[in-house]
Formats: sequence, C-alpha cells, structure tokens
Amino acid sequence: MTTLLVSHPSFLEHDTGPHHPERADRLRSVLAALDDPGFAGLQRREAPSASMEQLTRVHPADYVEAILGVRPAEGERVQIDGDTVMSHGSAEAVRRAAGAAVASVDAVMTGKARTAFAAVRPPGHHASPAVPGGFCLFNNVAIAARHAQAAHGIERVAILDFDVHHGQGTQAVVEPDPNLFYASTHQYPLYPGTGSARERGIAGNVVNVPLAAGTDGSRFRDAWGQRILPALDDFRPELVIVSAGFDAHAADPLAGLEVETEDFIWLTEEFLAIADRHAKGRVVSVLEGGYDLDALAESVATHVQTLMRS
Repeated sequence: MTTLLVSHPSFLEHDTGPHHPERADRLRSVLAALDDPGFAGLQRREAPSASMEQLTRVHPADYVEAILGVRPAEGERVQIDGDTVMSHGSAEAVRRAAGAAVASVDAVMTGKARTAFAAVRPPGHHASPAVPGGFCLFNNVAIAARHAQAAHGIERVAILDFDVHHGQGTQAVVEPDPNLFYASTHQYPLYPGTGSARERGIAGNVVNVPLAAGTDGSRFRDAWGQRILPALDDFRPELVIVSAGFDAHAADPLAGLEVETEDFIWLTEEFLAIADRHAKGRVVSVLEGGYDLDALAESVATHVQTLMRS
C-alpha cells in the first residue's frame, strides 16, 4: 500500500500579498522537498474541485457562494478580515484545497492508498461553518470528515490538530457530533484565544491541551501521550484525519513553542499505530500552518516519510 500526495498549481495563485506569513513560498518549499528522489514512491495526483454538496456538509450554501463569489481583478486583493485575504486565484484554490482533502479520503477509504498527504493552501482549521478567519476560508479537514461519513458509510472520524494555533473552526463542527472527535495541542494564550481544557464537546469528544510559550518537545509528547492518545484509543476511530500544522516548531516566527522535527515524527508514528489498531491504517493528513520555510520543508518531508513507512 502506498502514500498519496495531492496538490494543485492553483494553490500558488492564492496571492495574500507582500509580507503576509501565509504566502505561496510556503507551499513551494514543501513541494521542492517532496520532489527529492527519496519520494519517488509517492502516488501523486492533482486536487479536484470540491462539489457544492461536499462543501455544504460543513458550510451553509450562502456562505459558500459568498466566498466563491469573491473574484477581485488580476493583481488586486480583498481583505476578508484583518488576517485573511482573497485574490483573483483564491476561489479556485480554496475549492481545490477542500477537494484535495476529499480526494485523499476517497483514496484511503477505497484502498487506493493507505495514507495520504494533502499539500494545500490556504489552510482551513480556523474556518467555522459561517465565519472565515486566521487565513482560512473553508474548513478542509471538517469537509473531509463529513465526506467520509456521508460517502463511505463510516461513523467515527477523528481529527487531530498539532498546529500551534487552536482550530476553533474544526471544534465548532465536531463538538455537537459524538461520532466526531477533535483533539488539539496549541499555545495559549495565542490566537484565536480558544481551546480551554474545559471545552469537552457533547460527549467528551473534544480534548484540548493548551501549552504555555516555551513548552519543549518532551512536554509536547507528554500532552499527547498522557492526555490525548488514550482518549483517541477509547474513541476507536475508523479514519484518522490530521490537521498538520508545523508552526509549533522552535524555529517558527509566529509562536513560542519549542517543538522539534523529531517530535513531529514521534507523533506521526503514534497516529499511525492507533490507525492500525482501529482504522485499517487509514490516515489522511492535510497541511495547515508552518511559517519558517526551512523548518516547514523539513518537518513536512519527515512527516510524509513516516506516512510512507506505514
């Protein structure tokens, strides 16, 4: 069984402007790293556009239509909020980013791949059903989870988020549904200011572990190993989806955790072990944050290498 890489050139056409941290060079650095001969064994495909049916399993139709209707002229940009920008190429990019996550789910659920990595932008985990923000417009991982339930007939889907920022958009989708599970480590206090350990969901299906600035890899591993992974094991997911944000890395300029690349490798191995026990090894990973180009490229490369060894 192989690992699938899903991406698309349109992701580079989402132009956030000069000096914006969520810039096209992020994805260029990732794709350059994955072009190394060591990744020759990856299956590769271009991301399709998500359908309206797929998008509206998470986002109201009027919200989807409003986002897709933002089409500034070439070279111009529209500020959606203080951090979130759309350009002429953004509507296609956001639709294909969600489509990449959906296609990854289809591949692992039909046995065409065992694991998948969606190298996308813009990211998605801050997008609530009707509110964009934090660079995010559609919630790629939530759309993927709902697609797995609707199209493939599984019930229990886990979304695991190690981005340094709490994925409040994903949590908003998960917390009222006992068949979804969301877990997050994230720096606190930090944008978006959510993710208290007291936020537990309707059935204990949300597990948040806020981490103070300066938290190192050992305490990061303890948070997952002692607090989150046992709850995930109890949930017995039929599919594991990862919000793979690498901005908890010590080199990242947007936050203050001290996680290293080796810690992401360890965590990926733990996810794969639980997926082997409960989900026939099925893991879909979707790129979220990570803003130091070298640390991002290295972290993604080792993350995908670990997926390929499964």
